[in-house]
Amino acid sequence: MVGPTQNFMTMGKTLEGRRVAILATDGFEESELLSPKDALEKAGANVHVIALERGSIKGWKDGNWSKEIPVDQTVEKAMADDFDALVLPGGVISPDKLRRSAEAVEFVRGFFRKRNPWPLFAMGRNY
Repeated sequence: MVGPTQNFMTMGKTLEGRRVAILATDGFEESELLSPKDALEKAGANVHVIALERGSIKGWKDGNWSKEIPVDQTVEKAMADDFDALVLPGGVISPDKLRRSAEAVEFVRGFFRKRNPWPLFAMGRNY
């Protein structure tokens, strides 16, 4: 079976000009953010990391803190209408923090209202 990341990787630049939000915070599962982000960018998407706070967020891998990635915009200022799709990387820590944030929940709900694509990974059921 071919997963969503593999499909993006074989599509060429079919997402050129599309804006994709990746909503995460400290404790995101490293592979569930970095792999889709890389695949989306290779397919031509303009990917923005949205988080609760400015600066950078730390990943989680094999029970330890891992790579930090820069935050492009805070969820407080982000609007679903500015994006074509949403990715919610999994893990335990990040999704748990996000579901307790009113701003994060409202951002995700904005995608439901406009019926845009939004692949969910792992703990997405919490939204």
